[in-house]
Amino acid sequence: MSDTRIKQIHGRRVWDSRGRPTVEAEVELHNGVKARAIAPAGASTGSGEALDLRDGGTRFGGMDVGKACAAINGLISNHLAGLEIGDQAQLDSRLVALDGTSNRSRLGGNAMVATSMALLHAAAASAGQPLWRHLAGEKRVRLPLPEIQIFGGGAHAARRVDVQDFMIMCPAARSFGEALEWTAEVYRAAGALLKKSGNLRGVADEGGYWPVFGSNEQALDTLMQAILDAGLRAGEQVGISLDIAASEFGHSGRYELALEGRTLDSDGMIDMLGGWLDNYPILSIEDPLAEDDPEGFRLFTEAYGSQCQIIGDDFLVTNASRVLAAAEQGSANAVLIKPNQVGTLTEAHAALQAGKQAGFGTIVSARSGETEDVTIAHLSVGWDAGQLKVGSFSRSERMAKWNEVLRIEESMGSDACYWGWEALPIKRASDACN
Repeated sequence: MSDTRIKQIHGRRVWDSRGRPTVEAEVELHNGVKARAIAPAGASTGSGEALDLRDGGTRFGGMDVGKACAAINGLISNHLAGLEIGDQAQLDSRLVALDGTSNRSRLGGNAMVATSMALLHAAAASAGQPLWRHLAGEKRVRLPLPEIQIFGGGAHAARRVDVQDFMIMCPAARSFGEALEWTAEVYRAAGALLKKSGNLRGVADEGGYWPVFGSNEQALDTLMQAILDAGLRAGEQVGISLDIAASEFGHSGRYELALEGRTLDSDGMIDMLGGWLDNYPILSIEDPLAEDDPEGFRLFTEAYGSQCQIIGDDFLVTNASRVLAAAEQGSANAVLIKPNQVGTLTEAHAALQAGKQAGFGTIVSARSGETEDVTIAHLSVGWDAGQLKVGSFSRSERMAKWNEVLRIEESMGSDACYWGWEALPIKRASDACN
């Protein structure tokens, strides 16, 4: 019988899409299997997130990861060596206990999530299965609805516009592949519009266009025109998705819209976003209020939750308890799942399952600091998450993940099924496969 015990785990410094250090963990089993995974890093982060372990000082702006790599090579490897690879929950539980802190500050959330993902890859490789199939088991799973950035703003683009992500979703597509085809046309059309108007300033952290707009509404209008120029029908075939990332400019119920030079209270934010919902085919809004404004979240969800997906990111930080509390309070109807927000895949999956239990939309998400690692593509399928948010339709660290889901879709053959409209927790008839 093949020996599937862990032989050792090695941590190394690699580089993310912003040219900053990050952590890669490589698991080696006694049967010779090796598997690795890389931790991402966020720019817009919630206060309840797991903390990355960074070295501080002046080297690489204090962002080096020598301490996190040492944690993997020492404490983590020594603690997990000799254990069987198969039980992900048990291995993750040991990581959590070894860290022993509420915010993952001893080992570092970056060291923990890289290790957790690498352990899962090693288990799948030992079983001779693709990662998504290893997760799905015998269950039939579907291809996720992609949420793809066209314009980048907020913390991802030096606050050129207040809203962090202007995205599109293609729920009416007949397949994941067709959703990407439609997105490619919208992305191309948006670039042409910006070039023609002289508003193009390159691309932002996640690959979306980095434009110069005079207002947030101008960005929405341009996005609408790009959908039209791509030959698609806004609202019917393609919808708009926004990540407001309100915690970046809102605190204690006050929101500073720097682009427009005005300050709004919670009611003012809700009214502004409600106006956008009335005037544009917006299907999803992420973090419409700040993480310290739960009453604002509740009021917004009460008013618009039947017509729009309302996602908690900084507000819920991939925490199952927070998700269940939000469901009870009616303060969101969807949750973003970022494994590095909690530190292990088991905890991330618990948050996703809590969302499903509550009838929420569940979206597996990348971070603004990404790499060639494609783990989340497999999680979105194997966990049957419903939605996947990776960033834009450019830059290889983004395209690697979209392309991996295309490969998965192809491998499914006639069993391939696309979530489409059913991925969204809003009232609409659907003819999606079941």
